Amino acid sequence: MSSSIILIPARFASSRFPGKPLALINGKPMIQYVIDNCKNTGLDYCVVTDDQRIEDFITGINEKVVRVDDDVATGSERIALAYERFFKDKDYDLIINVQGDEPLLKAKTILDIVDSHLSSKADIYTGLNERKSTDSDFDNPNIVKCIYNKETNSCFYFSRARVPFSREEEEYSWFQHIGIYSYRPKALVDFVALSPSIHENLEKLEQLRAIDNGMTIHAKVINVKLIGVDVEDDIKKVEGVFCE
Repeated sequence: MSSSIILIPARFASSRFPGKPLALINGKPMIQYVIDNCKNTGLDYCVVTDDQRIEDFITGINEKVVRVDDDVATGSERIALAYERFFKDKDYDLIINVQGDEPLLKAKTILDIVDSHLSSKADIYTGLNERKSTDSDFDNPNIVKCIYNKETNSCFYFSRARVPFSREEEEYSWFQHIGIYSYRPKALVDFVALSPSIHENLEKLEQLRAIDNGMTIHAKVINVKLIGVDVEDDIKKVEGVFCE
């Protein structure tokens, strides 16, 4: 029987929104929404933080948390250290990275990614939303696009640019990347041991490090409405979704 663990990286010192995991959404800290969603999967889960304030809050609500205080550049590196130090002996089949700033990512979506990955040989699995080229935010560099093959579920490239580009200017579909990652344990360990790649440095997208080094990333089209919290103004947007 397969087993998986969800690791939730949560940093306090966000440059654009300090204290973000503890920011209140309708009176409830954001990280608590994320924990509740992960708990509802029935999978093992744990918050990974580098901050005493976040650790105190998590332990105060009787939830699971481990500390990784190392100065690392990405959430993937933080969860890799957590896996090696605290969970490696559990023989998990998958390690799922659920960002601590995705309060709208529900349990069903997480399980859809997990089930798809377990039936695949891919190193890494992620999620996508299918969009239309007429959407106004297609040119937004903060919206990450994926070059994706529906038939094979393969991801060939991720970019902040408007890709794919159509010379004929007809309406077509593109795929928006959703920031959830499922890793085979060996793939996660191998991935974080790699040096940042050329395309990763250009686009500032860590998943390109995997592709540049020949690792396979597959995806499931999930088509769910998500709003990641990057800045304080995003809180109101998320609250608006909860009120719908």
